[in-house]
Amino acid sequence: MIDLNGRVAIVTGAGAGLGRAHALLLAARGARVVVNDLGEAADRVVAEIEQAGGQARAARASVTDAEQVQQMVADTLTAWRRIDILVNNAGILRDKSFAKLPMADFRLIVEVHLLGAAQCTQAVWETMRAQGYGRIVMTTSSAGLYGNFGQAHYSAAKMALVGLMQTLAIEGRKYDIRVNCLAPTAATQMTEGVLSPDAMQKLSPDFVSEGLLALVGADAPT
Repeated sequence: MIDLNGRVAIVTGAGAGLGRAHALLLAARGARVVVNDLGEAADRVVAEIEQAGGQARAARASVTDAEQVQQMVADTLTAWRRIDILVNNAGILRDKSFAKLPMADFRLIVEVHLLGAAQCTQAVWETMRAQGYGRIVMTTSSAGLYGNFGQAHYSAAKMALVGLMQTLAIEGRKYDIRVNCLAPTAATQMTEGVLSPDAMQKLSPDFVSEGLLALVGADAPT
């Protein structure tokens, strides 16, 4: 069993869905978890973790805001002195066929999914280098790997995360910073209306989080 006692994790977009499932499982395995989200949902997840005997902090930071991200990282280091795990999970949808897609929506999706992940990763990178340990997970998607109607912008951003992961895995290797992508399919608010009701019942986010554990433990690949 993967033991995360002593580890500190930041999970972005952790107020619901996959992020919540990730945060709960990491805490259950012993990690102290920063639950990042924009609203009160982060506080509710922190309460769940604490009620189960874990340790957690809420961070209401937008991944697109550099100052807020830096403050989240600084607050984490002040409280817990290290950051071992970053799960880049924050995301939004603005689905439209390419012919009807405003470039403003394209930019927004890229800003949240790609630049948000890059910004959070860069904010923890020097800490992980200095401590000689880090585990980073990017949340990509089958839409990036295979395409999906109405998701040209989303698919582009998600595939770009794979390229980012590949390069960071090379640059982080000598510091034992291991970087991976997770391409989940799960029943969340973001997949309502995309997956059938039958599929939604069978695809709990908890199943994906079990897979995440293999990417954040001491023996994670890169």
